[in-house]
Amino acid sequence: MSDRRLLVVEDESNIAEALSYVLRRAGFVVETVSDGDLALQRLQREHFAAVVLDIMIPGTNGFEILRAVRADPALADLPVLVLTARGQAKDRQLAEELGASAFVTKPFSNAEVVERLCAFTGCSQQES
Repeated sequence: MSDRRLLVVEDESNIAEALSYVLRRAGFVVETVSDGDLALQRLQREHFAAVVLDIMIPGTNGFEILRAVRADPALADLPVLVLTARGQAKDRQLAEELGASAFVTKPFSNAEVVERLCAFTGCSQQES
């Protein structure tokens, strides 16, 4: 079901696995990539309901991905949850200026991530 399909862009495998587990339990279909270039390719070829995007990743960084997503008419409305250890005000401000739908810092609350993604995709908290 494409309205619950998420792309998680995260290069730390333990975080990617933990996120995938939590999001699958909440009813999402989760795919993960650990490289920014691959993430952009997948986003341009496939449909996702939302993206969970780390900033510090190999290849194209998360800010560049966000900029490319917002510049692409086919992707411009895609919800992007930025999930990063870079929690400084300047990083949050840049993410917002580039069009992030939400900004969550690591360490993160599983419930907050699920709640934000449910807000984007229309799922109810009872499903999680």
